[in-house]
Order: sequence, then C-alpha cells, then structure tokens
Amino acid sequence: MAMEDNRVPGVTMLLLVSHLLLSAGNCIALPDKSTHKSSTPSSSGQINSNSVLVALLDSHYTELAELVEKAMLLQTLEDAVGKHNITIFAPKNEALERNLDPEFKRFLLEPGNLKSLQTLLMFHVIPNRMGSNEWPVKESDSIRHSTLSGDRVHLTRSRSGEKTVNLATVIHPNSVVRPDGVIHGIERLLIPRSVEEDFNRRRNLRSISAVLPEGAPEVDPRTHRLKKPAPAVPAGSPPVLPIYDAMAPGPSLAPAPAPGPGGPHHHFDGMRQVKDFIETLLHYGGYNEMADILVNLTSIATEIGRLVSEGYVVTVLAPNDEAMAKLTTDQLSEPGAPEQIMYYHLVPEYQTEESMYNAVRRFGKVKYDTLRLPHKVVAQEADGSVKFGQGEGSAYLFDPDIYTDGRISVQGIDGVLFPPEETESELKTSQPVKVVVAKSRRGKLLEVACRMLGAFGQDSRFTTCQ
Repeated sequence: MAMEDNRVPGVTMLLLVSHLLLSAGNCIALPDKSTHKSSTPSSSGQINSNSVLVALLDSHYTELAELVEKAMLLQTLEDAVGKHNITIFAPKNEALERNLDPEFKRFLLEPGNLKSLQTLLMFHVIPNRMGSNEWPVKESDSIRHSTLSGDRVHLTRSRSGEKTVNLATVIHPNSVVRPDGVIHGIERLLIPRSVEEDFNRRRNLRSISAVLPEGAPEVDPRTHRLKKPAPAVPAGSPPVLPIYDAMAPGPSLAPAPAPGPGGPHHHFDGMRQVKDFIETLLHYGGYNEMADILVNLTSIATEIGRLVSEGYVVTVLAPNDEAMAKLTTDQLSEPGAPEQIMYYHLVPEYQTEESMYNAVRRFGKVKYDTLRLPHKVVAQEADGSVKFGQGEGSAYLFDPDIYTDGRISVQGIDGVLFPPEETESELKTSQPVKVVVAKSRRGKLLEVACRMLGAFGQDSRFTTCQ
C-alpha cells in the first residue's frame, strides 16, 4: 500500500510538470505571433529616416518644405511614399522668394485658397521614380507623366541639351537620391492651368467688386423709408456720377434764361438731376436721413425737380445724419414742420464752396434768400470755413461740393438751421412813446388885454387868460 501511494503522486507530478511545460511553450509562442502581426502594419505606416520626405524637410529647399507644411500635405505624401516611389521637382528658394509675383504669393497663402496651394504643390510630385538618366535623349522626344494633382507634366530636352520640366529647366538633377524617391532641383515654379485660371478669376472679381452697381434709391415697403446701402466709395471722394452736357455756363445768381421741358429745346430734365443728387447723397454716406425726408416724408424732391426743369437753380444745405438725429419730436410733430425746416435749407442760387467762401471773406457776412420766405440764412467766415446761422443754432460747411452739376449744388453741413424768430419780449422791452401836448400860444394883443383885465380883477371870467 505504501508503494502504491508513492507511485500515484509521482505520476501526477510528472503529468503536472509536462502540462506546465506545454502551457509555458504556448504562452511563449503567443507573443511572437502577435508581435509579428502587429509589426507589419506599423512598418508600412511609419516613414524611414532615410526617406525622401525627411530629406526634403532637411534639404536646402526650405521654401518648398515650408509651403508643404502650410498646405498640410505631409500625410498625403507619406501615403504616396508608402505605396510607391516618388519624384519631386523642387524649385530653388529664389524662385519662391524674389522671382514670384507678390500678388500671386498672397493668393496662395490666403486661407480660402488652400485647395489651390495643395494643387500647385502636388503638381511638382510624380508617383514614380524618374532618374536623370530617364529623360528623353532627343529634342523632339517628350515624356508625359501624371502628377499627384491629376495634371500632367512634360519631360523634354532643350537644344542645348538641358533637361526641362514643362517650362522649367532642371538645374540640379538627382539633387537628393533616396531609396523611396528622388528630388530634382528646378529653376522656377510649376503652375498648373487650373490654379492660374483660379487666380485670374479671383483677381477679376476683386476688381469688379471695387465699384458696386447701385440703382435708384429703394424704399423699404415695411417701414416706407429709404434703404441704407453701404457706401460704394469712401467718405470724402468725389461723386461717381456723370455731369450732364446740359449744364449752366457757370455759377448763376438768378434763374437760368434757358427754357424748360415745355420749350422747343427740352434742355433740362429736373427729375433726372434730382434723382442723381439723391443717389449721390446715399453713395456719399452720412446723409441718408436728409434723402429720406426729401423723398418720403415730403414732396420737396419733386418740387426741386420742377424748379430745375423750368430753368431755376438751387443750392441745398444738407445736414448730416448726426445733426438730423438731434431733432426732437416737438420740432417735427407740428403740421408742415419738416417742409418748413427743409425750405430754410434751400437757397434759390447756385453756390459752391469757392463762391461762398470768397463772398464771406470779402463782405464778412452774407445773407442768402431761402425758399422759406421771408427768412434769410446768414453766412460768415469762421475758422477758415463758412459758418451758417448765429449762436447755438449755427452750422459749419462740413462736406463741401457733394454734388454739383451746374443746376443743383449740395453742400453738407454739421447742423440743422432754424430762422431767428421775433419774440414778444423784444416788443415789450422797447421804450413807450410819450405824448406831449403843447400849450396854445397867445398873441401880444391878447396878452396886453389879459394884463389889463387882471389889474381890474376880471381876468378869471375869460378862459383864455387863465
């Protein structure tokens, strides 16, 4: 029994040791299979330090390498190198620094043109290996290769025997040679036709959009007010509107003698000229409220058009939007108040900045008639400019000659003008008139008679002697 007990544990130990050895062998073999399987994709996904891409980033073609990084093409080029050899045509740094059109370079570096930059750079990469000995030998021969951008390049040889890529000459063939690719140095940048067309199209659109086409003033149907488009030209620029041939011979202080549209010549189209000066106010910027009042709140624009059509001239003193914003509700609520305010800003004369400034310098103060009869607006020189009105209600000539076509002159001012009103206080402060009744004079004969009657005490009976 003792022997049987000793055998059984011995067999059990032997089986246990063999099982452990087998399991240990299996455990040791498993990591080998897993590491072998995982090493295959990693080796294909990683770039070797001897790769042509690493050589490009470390080479003297620094401008091209910088553009590749900005275009975020490193991953695309890594995938291409992982599949096949590549050939890179690298422009020299001078071709990208000094010889490239600055406007075209700005176009490539704009964030919105990233696709064009990527197309341009991939146009310099061929997805196969092209050594310098594979160029055509004869001048008439040509080899076409597709690039990573989808376009094709032509490899030719010039009459002098130089290797060329499209219009660029290869100045450093086999500049960098690596197991997965080769780099050839070229003298200039290769530009595909698609990028060139995109650049020309963007440049043409930019030049066209510099002057936005603007039509007649548009009225918002919801608010019945003029729409306020962005100014097409910066403030201070002359109006971009034509000056018509039917112009007055010069500044006039009286209605022009030429006939209106009812005459035989039909010279003046006042409504068209009013429309033009309203458009100019809107394009100029800062006078939208004035244009709104002339067109929508009142019929003054139509009245000006009729006057101009009949041969009259007018000068408009136009307050800017900041001045119009200071008007209170009480000043505009009374019936006819907007018309009366605008009439005071219309001078029935053709005046320009030069004519008004010369007048105030010569005469000191000049009074101009307005269409708000019988009130006149006073102009005088102040701080090298023309000042209208007096006291707190004065305004300076702020934007001179906004519109001048020989019939209508528009002068921008920085305040709203009001006529000086006569108050009752002025009448009360005037001195009262004293009425002096002169005593009637007596003649010499009556004087003697009164003295004689006085001597007898009878002068009291006669009123003349009292």
